Amino acid sequence: MLESSLPERIPEDHERHGASPAGGTHGHDPPLVLLRPDRPVPLRQRALDVVASAGLLLVLAPLMGLIALIIAVRDGAPVFYVSERMKTPRQSFGMVKFRTMALTSRDWGVTGGDKDTRITPTGAFLRRHRLDELPQLLNILRGDMSFVGPRPPLRRYVEMFPDLYARVLESRPGATGLATLTYQAFEERLLASCTSAEETETVYTTRCVPRKARLDLIHQENRSLCFDLKLILATVYGRVSVGARRRRSARVSTALPTPRVVPSPEAPTVPPPAPPRDAPGWSARSEPEPG
Repeated sequence: MLESSLPERIPEDHERHGASPAGGTHGHDPPLVLLRPDRPVPLRQRALDVVASAGLLLVLAPLMGLIALIIAVRDGAPVFYVSERMKTPRQSFGMVKFRTMALTSRDWGVTGGDKDTRITPTGAFLRRHRLDELPQLLNILRGDMSFVGPRPPLRRYVEMFPDLYARVLESRPGATGLATLTYQAFEERLLASCTSAEETETVYTTRCVPRKARLDLIHQENRSLCFDLKLILATVYGRVSVGARRRRSARVSTALPTPRVVPSPEAPTVPPPAPPRDAPGWSARSEPEPG
């Protein structure tokens, strides 16, 4: 249903801005991709980010401290994992998360099934409930990210798809967004079936990047404060309602009585027919007793 409502393709840069395909007076020049500086965030959006992130940091500080202590005791240092992400096509920042995987010197690309063995028991719990992303409130407070926007990509994918991310990163990266809500669960299922880093890379670049970018551009063209608030509420409600549905279904399954199996009534016993009188060896004794 979602795929049918999306445009067939993402318009090229010269089509969106009304320029000629050549990008200039020379007929054979390639289209120019203008890497714009970081678009200033509207005042209302930035005020919402600052107030909400500061308030959530104060409220969630005890929980975040407890998570940090558990990671330090069970898995050791470091507690946090800082990943280089792109704020614009040319400007990077360090996105902070709670560490959920064992350290390794060779780590590249997105997380797929090939990295499952590195996820710690504590990390599996944090990932399942998205608690590993709580430190990103610091990035939002600093202005690296917003609450709503495209998920900040790794540098390698911005370099692989420069034209695409030049348009996507016209919006400030966010902790949630239209692509996150509608595609992340499917993306996780796709990548979970990958058994090697190469397979994960191929699936992500061919099946995930184009679809998520299309959704990010749809949000970019229709963005408003009301739309962003709806996406935030949908993110919070979606995570709460999933857990509530699971708990409710578990309670219902345990409360329902075990169905009683009613045996089917046995068929009445029919006496065997009496042998004919002219049969050999017939006698009156072989006649059945009357009623």
